[in-house]
Amino acid sequence: MVSEKLIPYLVDSIKSYWDMPAFTDYPGPALHYSDVGKRILWLHQIYKACGLSKGSRIALAGKNSANWGVVWLSAVTYGATVVPILVNFSPEDTAHIINHSESELVFISRDKFDSIDEEQLRRVKTVYSLDDLSPLVNKTEAKKDSGKNLTMPPEIANISAGAFTIPDVCDNEDLATIIYTSGTTGFSKGVMLPHRSLLANLIYAREKLTFKVGAKVLAFLPLAHSFASAFDMLYPFTRGNHINFMDKIPAPKVLLSALQDLKPNVVMVVPLLIEKIYKRQLQPLIETPKMRAMLKVPLLKNLVHKKIRDKLLTAFGGNIDELISGGAPMNTEVEDFMMQIKFPFTIGYGMTECGPLISYSRWFTHRAESSGQIVNTLRCKIESPDPEKIPGEVLLAGDNVFLGYYNNPEATAETLKNGWLHTGDIGTLDKDGFIYLRGRSKNMILGPSGENIYPELVEQKLNNLPYVLETLVLERDRQLHALVYPDLEALDQAHIPESKVPQIMEENRLSANKVLADFSRIVKIHVVNEPFQKTPTQKIKRYLYR
Repeated sequence: MVSEKLIPYLVDSIKSYWDMPAFTDYPGPALHYSDVGKRILWLHQIYKACGLSKGSRIALAGKNSANWGVVWLSAVTYGATVVPILVNFSPEDTAHIINHSESELVFISRDKFDSIDEEQLRRVKTVYSLDDLSPLVNKTEAKKDSGKNLTMPPEIANISAGAFTIPDVCDNEDLATIIYTSGTTGFSKGVMLPHRSLLANLIYAREKLTFKVGAKVLAFLPLAHSFASAFDMLYPFTRGNHINFMDKIPAPKVLLSALQDLKPNVVMVVPLLIEKIYKRQLQPLIETPKMRAMLKVPLLKNLVHKKIRDKLLTAFGGNIDELISGGAPMNTEVEDFMMQIKFPFTIGYGMTECGPLISYSRWFTHRAESSGQIVNTLRCKIESPDPEKIPGEVLLAGDNVFLGYYNNPEATAETLKNGWLHTGDIGTLDKDGFIYLRGRSKNMILGPSGENIYPELVEQKLNNLPYVLETLVLERDRQLHALVYPDLEALDQAHIPESKVPQIMEENRLSANKVLADFSRIVKIHVVNEPFQKTPTQKIKRYLYR
């Protein structure tokens, strides 16, 4: 059980790195740690004037920004419960979450606020613009004292690092945040994470990750998701990092340009970005006849791999110690190639209900097809007669685990049973604590003779085939069908007309079926015209296509 406290970590960071840059809306000017600290104190005064107390809910809706980080930190250090709302939620969903969480104060970007009927927000007394922290709506009686005056008081504006302090009003079991998931099942539930969970993730990161003090961090994954808030903001903030916020997940070209500029030493990504870089930049290179011939000669193979590795390191800014992928499974072909060239990448595993980290290992200890080693703040068991060989549901217990789903006792009882979190993920666990995921129990398809078919594994085979960008395997009439979104850019570059796509995909189906078990073979491929809708961590929302 963690014995330290979260708020002192944040106070110490502000005091220790007072004159160093903290937050930037990339590529703009920086807020220093002193600026962040002063804004936190100023917002605390506003919360008090608005009548907020410990445990009050503060909703936060908008794109990644320095103000987003300031508000999140100010809410948690005040003892309030922050309710971050994913930017891609509809206006109706956003209003529902604000109401369901019983939020009293809202920070929201103007563009999102304009699409919401403020009269629907039942308990909300005050609304502030996330763009500039100015008030948009004020229903409180003490209007003059509730933030109408945007001038920071002199006693805060002139405070020194030595005098800076925030009282620690929270216990580790106090509720820090309610995160409404945007999962693959279609139901948004409020995950209640206590200070204990955030702290367990933070302490593990400080022990195991390699962010250098003062290094630049590029934060482009949505901060309303637990992965980004923990490892693109909270942990780097305690390391004196300069966090550069991008307001959306960039295209590979934009991402690589930003990395060239910032030269971070650790980069957090979702697998889809790495897979796109591999398929569009590396795969065409290594599949040329000349390169294939060179890769068959041991000495030349080593030289080629080193050259590709160096080129990739340079593309990621030239200063990278580790690239960490998480949020969704990685294509096995891409993973295998990255390991062959000894690129410093690793794969982690997490879920919102663990705030989020479940497993991780450094790149040089990473084991093929694993999702890392179970973290030392969790216990894990596999619901299987032979956990090393026979896949079963992953069960977890420990400091990371959430308190339950807000105002949803039925879902809580279904997920938390006898002291264990039932993840819904299926996998195996080796004797050294490395976990190997096979898929989601809800996605599993029962084969014709009772075989367990994990569509994610079939999709990985299909995704490796020519002119396939992404796939979704479904059961229809007790047979497996695949929806395929083709790689339009690759088709254009090869001057292949649209009329030829069905023939190419049929050839792909026959090719895939040669390596698939007979019970998991695809009976038909259906070409779709639009990319699949995805969660913020780029997992396909399967429920939309069933």
